[in-house]
Amino acid sequence: MYILITVLLLIVCVLLVLIVLVQNSKGGGLASNFQSSGQVMGVRKTTDFLEKGTWFLAGALLFLSVVGAGFIPRAQDGVDQSRVQEQIETAVDPTQVPSFPTTAPAAAEETPATDDGGEN
Repeated sequence: MYILITVLLLIVCVLLVLIVLVQNSKGGGLASNFQSSGQVMGVRKTTDFLEKGTWFLAGALLFLSVVGAGFIPRAQDGVDQSRVQEQIETAVDPTQVPSFPTTAPAAAEETPATDDGGEN
């Protein structure tokens, strides 16, 4: 169901982009091609159709977005958490003060140096 709603959302988005691009705020666009008064669908009817189509597609986009949010697949119990959540939980705190040893390390026994050859 989620995939179906996602596909419908993409189709509505493409149609909305196309219908908005066809319009021209100054009365041009697709409406400027129908200048003769003998047309059944004249200039005024074309702009009415485009405006109603824009409102319909915007409403459909809103409706499908809300419905699609309800059908988002959720993680099941027992399924591994996301890697991002795992990294958040195992992150090192950058404000943490490092702990230094409070006692001095044990002194190592000194070994005498060996002569290589030759002091007399």
